[in-house]
Amino acid sequence: MSEKRQYKIPESVLVLIHTRALDVLLLRRARMGTTCWQSVTGSRKTRDEPLRQTAIREVREETGMDATAPGACLSDWHMTNTFEIAREWGGHFAPGTTHNEEHVFGLCVPAATPVRLNADEHLEWAWLPWQEAAERCWSWTNAQACRELPARACGAVT
Repeated sequence: MSEKRQYKIPESVLVLIHTRALDVLLLRRARMGTTCWQSVTGSRKTRDEPLRQTAIREVREETGMDATAPGACLSDWHMTNTFEIAREWGGHFAPGTTHNEEHVFGLCVPAATPVRLNADEHLEWAWLPWQEAAERCWSWTNAQACRELPARACGAVT
């Protein structure tokens, strides 16, 4: 008897982690070359997992940060992007799935918050001013979120 394959749900979160000074945390993905910098991203585990819980889980899994810790401010930006799933990721989704719906969250953390990467997913991290982060992001949705940060940041200093 064969195991039933568990496909990813084509609904995900992008969590833009930043400080009050609008420095953005970017992570360099493992297994995607040297230029693949991004924010925390990840798919829902189940169709009924609340998106906020997906964001909290993915932040913890990828950075070791607790998005509910005192001093952290997780906010749903109520911004959704729909994009075509890249060919190299297509096998992770059920046959015929071509697009993903991504929900954007912001997470403001104290500047000294430690980062503990999941080495299976990311090779290194960097805090960058939001403009520089926007230029470094490999995905258009992540770059757009960086550019939106000054207007959407929880507790931003402008």
